[in-house]
Amino acid sequence: MSLMSAFSGSYKPDDITFLLSVLQMQPIGDLMTKESLIQSGQRHYSEIIGVEYEPPAAYIDLFRQMVRTQAERVGRDLIRLCAAIRAARGGAITLVSFARAGSPIGVLVKRLLKLRFATEAKHYSISIIRERGIDSHALAWICRNHEPESIVFLDGWTSKGTIAKELIQSLKSVRFRGIPEELYVLADISGTATAAGSYRDYLIPSCMLNATVSGLVSRTILNELVGPGDFHGCLYHADMMAKDLSRWFVDEIQGSALSVDGSPDLASVDRVVLKEMMVRLVERLKELYGVNDERLIKPGICEATRALLRRNPSILILRDPDSPDVQHLVNLAGWLNVSVSVWSDCPIEAV
Repeated sequence: MSLMSAFSGSYKPDDITFLLSVLQMQPIGDLMTKESLIQSGQRHYSEIIGVEYEPPAAYIDLFRQMVRTQAERVGRDLIRLCAAIRAARGGAITLVSFARAGSPIGVLVKRLLKLRFATEAKHYSISIIRERGIDSHALAWICRNHEPESIVFLDGWTSKGTIAKELIQSLKSVRFRGIPEELYVLADISGTATAAGSYRDYLIPSCMLNATVSGLVSRTILNELVGPGDFHGCLYHADMMAKDLSRWFVDEIQGSALSVDGSPDLASVDRVVLKEMMVRLVERLKELYGVNDERLIKPGICEATRALLRRNPSILILRDPDSPDVQHLVNLAGWLNVSVSVWSDCPIEAV
């Protein structure tokens, strides 16, 4: 059963519109059962969803600490990202973030475009799924209500560049002509985004939590409950309202971003070099650990965090286990009994 809807989750209505169908379905409580279904090919990861458990109080304290520690850096990179978007779009701007890693970033970009760049923007958050593509019904709805040329796709970060590839492939459809084939992210470690606030692997604190930092919305779902013509699905975790930190997070980061003096230089990098680095790293990992499916390799602090929160990883690789950016990973690995390997020559901070 689904309810096709446009809603703001636990964010303010002016901050975001989720174009998602709210589903009624039972999450899988046993992580090993979920992992077996996915890795055996019985179910695609987008067809099922696990229970979101409440993190220990110590982890929430660490999250709050890391938000405050990283706020200046994230704020500065957000200003760079907004400047890049503003430079690329002379007219109207329609932000389309990818739920849910892109959702809080989209909220912040919308606010900062208005407060720092005197630019109004609409913000929608829609689904894009590996091997399934973008939610074409949601994107078509946006195109009916806004100029396709005004669309700016947003995500939190890149890893191997899988979502960037899905986006480009999805936009080849004739019905989406005129939409710029561009992806903007806060941090791009693989050289696969059009522009980014940073090209370094660092902790974006929103990756540390799930629904409670993303408007109480689950990872997006595409299964038999999503009818023809429906938006992709999600669960809405209203039961977590008392623990929700979604508004607190964006308010904290916004305050730091608005205190950034002047206009930081736009981030620049040789994207070809970054792409080649990521390809070499993935190939090295596949060979060393006998991994045939590169989808099981999650490069970068943010992706490694998501893997520990949602999957059953066999190993965590850290360049420097004493780095402040990875202390939450060290804690998660300890709680989950995941072995940690130190690679001092790793080109990124975590895998």
